[in-house]
Amino acid sequence: MSELHDLLVGLAVDAATLARSRREAGVTIAASKSSLVDIVTEADREVERLVVDRIRAARPDDGILGEEGTSIAGTSGLTWVIDPIDGTVNYLYDIPAYAVSIALVEGDPDPKTWHAISGAVVDAATGSLYEAQRGAGAKQDGREIRVADAVPAEVALVGTGFGYDAHRRERQAAVVQGLIGSVRDIRRIGSAALDLAFVASGRLNGYFERGLQPWDMAAGALLVEEAGGHVRGWEGAPASSDFLLAAAPALADELAALLAPLRPHEV
Repeated sequence: MSELHDLLVGLAVDAATLARSRREAGVTIAASKSSLVDIVTEADREVERLVVDRIRAARPDDGILGEEGTSIAGTSGLTWVIDPIDGTVNYLYDIPAYAVSIALVEGDPDPKTWHAISGAVVDAATGSLYEAQRGAGAKQDGREIRVADAVPAEVALVGTGFGYDAHRRERQAAVVQGLIGSVRDIRRIGSAALDLAFVASGRLNGYFERGLQPWDMAAGALLVEEAGGHVRGWEGAPASSDFLLAAAPALADELAALLAPLRPHEV
């Protein structure tokens, strides 16, 4: 397990270095995906190729699921879940809030059923490394991290995000409007991987979002859990694209109660 984690961390760090160097050289949009604001850059594709090629060389029997189209079924029972650049719009605009996220999970690559065993999120603009192994805690740049102590929601700083579809963003904004008077403030950073890393390290008290993809949450959710937090979906369900909420246990309960009346079924 330690060797696998070292491999994963090394891949994430090298991928983040490549992403940052390509950002410094200038960004080219390769295509739009689900909408005009859902973009992929040439750097996204290049970073994913780097990670996939190295995994295939080192672990040919493992599965791989990547945001930019890589889908390889493995035979080992392990799958690598890759987001080569999480926060691509930030990346395009040279806003320093984008990350590389890599996780290794047991079972099918489905957040509702998988068991994450290793993960890393690298804040590519700063080089800061967040990492976790199941049962071994979470670290930032080699230092152990914990979620912030639970506070009442009224003094909690809470992160969230918005989808690419315009109708979905409108519904998500309505949820924020309903919640914002009950918390200290809301942050929208633009990278789910960093939001979760910030919950794990205590920079945010909590985070919620609907519509995340497996690669958005795989490593970050493990970070939060290993840092002493709770990650959940609605009504006891596992976190998934349906809904994810992350916070210290007591605050997670309070935020879930506040969000329940606002529950965005169609967001």
